[in-house]
Amino acid sequence: MSRSVGVVVPAYRPDVDRLSAYVDALTERLDPETIRVELDAPTSEVVDSVSSLPATVNVSPVRRGKGAAITAGFEALSTDVLAFADADGSTPVGSLADVLAPVLADETDLAVGSRRHPDATVTSHQTFARRRLGDGFAWLAKRLLATELYDYQCGAKAMTAETWAGIRGHLYEPGFAWDVELVAVAAASNHSLVEVPVEWEDRPGSTVSPVRTSFDLARSLLSARHRAKLIREDRLHALLDARRSPTPSLIERLGPDPVEE
Repeated sequence: MSRSVGVVVPAYRPDVDRLSAYVDALTERLDPETIRVELDAPTSEVVDSVSSLPATVNVSPVRRGKGAAITAGFEALSTDVLAFADADGSTPVGSLADVLAPVLADETDLAVGSRRHPDATVTSHQTFARRRLGDGFAWLAKRLLATELYDYQCGAKAMTAETWAGIRGHLYEPGFAWDVELVAVAAASNHSLVEVPVEWEDRPGSTVSPVRTSFDLARSLLSARHRAKLIREDRLHALLDARRSPTPSLIERLGPDPVEE
């Protein structure tokens, strides 16, 4: 029995030609039931340019952040399998198909694309600063989280709708840290994970600031560890959480007012 697929593409300040080519390739290669472009803070020219794409385009007037945009997109899908890929096309459609494959075959609940896997193919490398940031983050994540991966933040992941239903209420990070929180929460909720090596090409013009992001990611690792420990009913983390003011999850914040990063 075939399973329907929905793909979310979060986009902030996208290269319109590159985004258009990627959506066309997704349509031709994967033939998903739905492609949903979550477009943050676009100009009117960008909106006009993407309006003819073979996809549903949802426009937010503010920058919500990658995690908030994907969450909003996933919440709008009704497919059996949910996936996302970055708008710059750094993960080719063929590799996204590889990420989808184990989920479609019912071999895992969550498939995580990996640029750092020994079998991955990197055709264009990041700058030295971004590589060192990524290496340091992966090293620290392996030591703080229960799940050991080569790459926690590659912009290509897929999961079953049932997996999303089980973890959606435990996600809080609106920005780039959403990926690591997703992995930590899914593992703590006893969902199976598999890491899939991908072909990957760094794209110029990233909106990620290495300095700001390094601090945000360090904080996010501690937060993701805390969320996972709460799901596992860790007594110490439950006591720590009891002293904090309640924080609404992303799906609670994605109401009438958009989430700003």
